[in-house]
Amino acid sequence: MTHQRLFLGFGFLLTTLVFSPTSAVATPDSCELPADLRPVVEKSYPNKKIVSLADLSADALELYKKDHGKSCPGLVEVDFYGDAKPTWAIVLFGPDSKSVNGITAVLVLAHKPDTYWKVKTVETTNGIPVVWKEKPGKYTGVYQEKTIRASHPVIVFCGYESWAVLYAWTGTRITKTWLSD
Repeated sequence: MTHQRLFLGFGFLLTTLVFSPTSAVATPDSCELPADLRPVVEKSYPNKKIVSLADLSADALELYKKDHGKSCPGLVEVDFYGDAKPTWAIVLFGPDSKSVNGITAVLVLAHKPDTYWKVKTVETTNGIPVVWKEKPGKYTGVYQEKTIRASHPVIVFCGYESWAVLYAWTGTRITKTWLSD
């Protein structure tokens, strides 16, 4: 009888773990879009996928993990517009025969100010860059010493060992400054 109870208890525990809502929550290293955003991105950017840790070169992976741990290098939730509405910065990449190295990446902003997602391409580049967010503040670029005073979190789009560009919302438009080149 004891073995039967133990087996039933284990079966219940296993069922609870597999089918509980918390088991579907994304882990910190997950590159999963919200369920209602996924089809919008797939339709707008066919044949592109979100940059994951596995997509980075060994050097880029080491640099990224040093500062960002196991978070997704191609996806970050950020209150970019300062309206507390769902907003994601996404780096998508895929094959491109016109690209120098055969790969094109796009930085995309997905914003849901009301019922529907609005998706916007911010930048396109070669290779496999990463994205992360930074706090609001003063940022000075390397060219013409352009300074941005951001009142909301900003996005950094980075091609490791090559370049990094910061994007901020001014209240009316997206502005950028080069942090390194």
